[in-house]
Amino acid sequence: MGSVLDTRSLNRATLARQLLLGRAALSAEDAVAHLLGLQAQNVKPPYFQLHARLVGFRPAALAELMESRKVVRMVTMRSTIHTHTAHDALTLRPLVQAARDREVNAFRKGLAGVDPQRLGELARAFVEAEPRTMGEIREELLGHWPDADPQSLSVAARCRLPLVQVTPRGVWGRSGQVRLTTLQQWIGRPAAGEAAPQYQVDDVVLRYLGAFGPASVKDMQTWAGLTRLRDAFERLRPRLAVFRDENGVELFDLPDAPRPDAGTPAPPRFLPEFDNLLLSHADRTRVIAPELKGRTWTGNQSHRTLLVDGFVAGLWLWEEGTLTIELFGKVSKAEKEHIVAEGERMIAEMGEQSEMGEQSETAETGGRPSVRFGSIHG
Repeated sequence: MGSVLDTRSLNRATLARQLLLGRAALSAEDAVAHLLGLQAQNVKPPYFQLHARLVGFRPAALAELMESRKVVRMVTMRSTIHTHTAHDALTLRPLVQAARDREVNAFRKGLAGVDPQRLGELARAFVEAEPRTMGEIREELLGHWPDADPQSLSVAARCRLPLVQVTPRGVWGRSGQVRLTTLQQWIGRPAAGEAAPQYQVDDVVLRYLGAFGPASVKDMQTWAGLTRLRDAFERLRPRLAVFRDENGVELFDLPDAPRPDAGTPAPPRFLPEFDNLLLSHADRTRVIAPELKGRTWTGNQSHRTLLVDGFVAGLWLWEEGTLTIELFGKVSKAEKEHIVAEGERMIAEMGEQSEMGEQSETAETGGRPSVRFGSIHG
């Protein structure tokens, strides 16, 4: 039986791994690698995720990595778009291939008569000739299987091939339609293999714990969108520290990973929608109080969240030069001052032409940046 880690201890340990107890002096590329990727369902969040975590981060740092193909946008964990280093994309995409195969299987009725091997070969040749939109890929495949369901063909192509979104999509200050080619074609390097070997799975478990631990087997399975990872944890058990949470759930961790005191101060941080801090554990009470469950989502859309004292304490919206903050409860005068200062910092450092070609969100708002407290979602 491992020693018990209470909620605040888990919170502080996770924030330390997530570079949210204090901004880290890491390069953008090293941070993307350490975090095992940045959730990127929308285009802007990866930039804001790094701003909350790194000393002196500016959007150009990640944009340059995108344009030089050192980082890529592609579907990996939980069948969602992530920004990964090229190295991690080669490792993580094969790791989740079994899940992508199950995803295709759910569309098997719409793929009656379709040879999956040939579909993969045709789609690969088509997108490697030049980057294509998903609509173009679908039309190309319909030419070979006119009776197939169009959406099922799209899903099959996306799941069978490691497709990346090519730039300028995802580059700060630019706009671009989603066009796809294979990972190998885009970065000029071969894949790690069709299936991740055991050592690769074990390595990813260790890296997950380094970025999100202490964590349970179910926690990692939630992050990865995979099942049956217990064997990997058992292989690694002799190398890991073992704890339990207050409900008795077994938690694994790297022996030398930081586990700060529960009383360690945690500064306010503005997190974008879909931040992996809020999505990568089966039990999310380490960052979200149970009574706030559901407050950070509307339908399938994640809201931008504010951390106060390490926990989700509100939502935020930045538009037309004003940062509006909706608090879920009362905060002290000192905490409110710290929140405003952090908000002003974000506006000053991230307030430039957005990557979607939208109206500029500038820091020039007639003096001090405009930060207000009020209701956002009614």
